[in-house]
Amino acid sequence: MNKSLRAYVEVLRLIRRLPADTRPYYSKYARENFVNYRELDPQDPNALSELLTRAYNHSVWVLKKYSVEEGAARRLKEVCSV
Repeated sequence: MNKSLRAYVEVLRLIRRLPADTRPYYSKYARENFVNYRELDPQDPNALSELLTRAYNHSVWVLKKYSVEEGAARRLKEVCSV
């Protein structure tokens, strides 16, 4: 499984830890973002790394917003690390 798909799966797992009334919004938001960036510039070697870092940082921000332990994103951090 490629790195971006693994990151998407981990983001969806993290969304399950959010309050039930927020899950549909963040699920849709995550899907839209991953779909929008599925065609990266193959000439830019840093593009995927930057997007995965952004996905991790945004996920941690959302977890903090809803008082979910940041350690929950450990697997996402492993996927997103270079």
